[in-house]
Amino acid sequence: QVQLVESGGGLVQAGGSLRLSCAASGRTFSSYAMGWFRQAPGKERGFVAAISRSGGNTYYADSVKGRFTISRDNAKNTVYLQMNSLKPEDTAVYYCAARSVVSSTTPTEYDYWGQGTQVTVSS
Repeated sequence: QVQLVESGGGLVQAGGSLRLSCAASGRTFSSYAMGWFRQAPGKERGFVAAISRSGGNTYYADSVKGRFTISRDNAKNTVYLQMNSLKPEDTAVYYCAARSVVSSTTPTEYDYWGQGTQVTVSS
């Protein structure tokens, strides 16, 4: 069992930055690939970024590539999402998720989810 708690969301102007954190419980954090997803009102939950268990491999949605960076600190049981050059279309609830073994861009392949944190980007 893994429990995930996101933090760091908020209101920011277009062009600004936010750093999301996701703290995981348990002693086996390093055995889970981690992902960030987001869901805007009226839209399906979509992939944002993922990172392998060691942090050596990262994956990004085309819409955030070059602006967002996913990272993890296995000693702190935490995964991060640094978001720069934010746009109004980045407005959504952001969720972190954990998946055993390998990374995935598919939400249904993740086993554990946080409660989400709201990110609002004003124009």
